[in-house]
Amino acid sequence: MAVVAAIDCGTHSTRLLINKSTADPARTQILERQMTITNLGENLSHTGRLSAGAIERTCQCVKDYVQLMATHGVEAFRIVATSAARDAANTEEFFAAVAQVSGQAPELLSGEAEAALAFKGATSQLNPQDGPFLVCDIGGGSTEFALGSSCCEGTWSADVGSSRLTQQYIAHDPPLPEELTACLSVVEAHLEDLARVLPAAKQARQLVGLAGTVTTAAAVEIGLAIYDPNVVHHFKLTKAAAEDVFRTLATESREQRLSNPGLHPGRADVIVGGLCVLVKTMRFFEFENCLVSEADLLDGIIAELSI
Repeated sequence: MAVVAAIDCGTHSTRLLINKSTADPARTQILERQMTITNLGENLSHTGRLSAGAIERTCQCVKDYVQLMATHGVEAFRIVATSAARDAANTEEFFAAVAQVSGQAPELLSGEAEAALAFKGATSQLNPQDGPFLVCDIGGGSTEFALGSSCCEGTWSADVGSSRLTQQYIAHDPPLPEELTACLSVVEAHLEDLARVLPAAKQARQLVGLAGTVTTAAAVEIGLAIYDPNVVHHFKLTKAAAEDVFRTLATESREQRLSNPGLHPGRADVIVGGLCVLVKTMRFFEFENCLVSEADLLDGIIAELSI
């Protein structure tokens, strides 16, 4: 049994997955799944660069994860970076700093590669007969879509995410109606592009939602005072419930949002932007529910490491 790990340096959070893998995926054991809000994409939409503070926070997080990997005897690992690193002018500076603390520079994933890995992870426990699936991975800087049943048949990466929309369009707390309208309109334009590139997306039978925006929406709907991934994983978030969570959080101030059980304090600033992506996707493709998945990009990376 091999112990392998994956680290994702995302725009809003840095995440770790450590698995003890076997030839039989059903017997794979999760040893650690951790998430830390590092906000690598802090002010990126305005400056075009990763700030020194954001690089320092993310590198400290990676260093902590590397120490945890050593504790578990990790034999192989892979570090990836996504939207913020794709956009920044000083990505190489960030990669060199990560390499110093981990011994390995991150691999810069294209949006398409990110989407394919997310599909691999999210659908590994699903029955292909329930497809085709539209996997929607809402990140801080971008949202990746992947379509397929037993395998990924098409991908699309859109430059909309919880942090990007917040930085570019939301200046008030709570957001003004016109700010929400702007976010929803931008998302819709990207979804129209998706529908043109992958017209079969309109025939998808099940929306599968990944990452912090979606899991937070589920946790708030359930009312989880203490987050429990086992409760959230494969929870079916109805369209009505998603709209209700959106209306509630979008009309509250940041301080008021924090009183909602299930909302991580680190997501309070950006959750409304992320929910704009989720609710508009459900509206646009007329999905009545979203299957929430804890399995995601990291699981896809682990699956490739384990081959």
